[in-house]
Amino acid sequence: MIQVGTFLNVIDNSGAKEACCIKIVKGYRKRYAFVGDLLFVSVKSLRTKRKSTSKVKKGEVCLAVVLRTKSNLKAFSGDSLNFFENSVVLLNRQYKFIGTRIFGALPKQIRYTKYLRAASLSSGLVN
Repeated sequence: MIQVGTFLNVIDNSGAKEACCIKIVKGYRKRYAFVGDLLFVSVKSLRTKRKSTSKVKKGEVCLAVVLRTKSNLKAFSGDSLNFFENSVVLLNRQYKFIGTRIFGALPKQIRYTKYLRAASLSSGLVN
């Protein structure tokens, strides 16, 4: 469960390392975000010290989609799945991925969202 103020790891090669949730996009007074939900995030730190290699700047506000959560994720088969970290991937205003790679595995439920491209960019899918 991700809410306003949660620090999130950025798992793509956009140049951002950590981001903070500002707002959950869909829903009136929606408090928590889960896998597949959209967020507005602020970039808090960058991966490299050189800003020329980064596609985003520190303090920039971006859209992001949640791909991993620490809280349990119920699968259709009844299994539950959780990760060690809360992770997002950054999007631009046209809902396209800023990065070209996604590091680590993702839950298989990403296939059933409108961000199917995340499954092909990642290294694998987990039940």
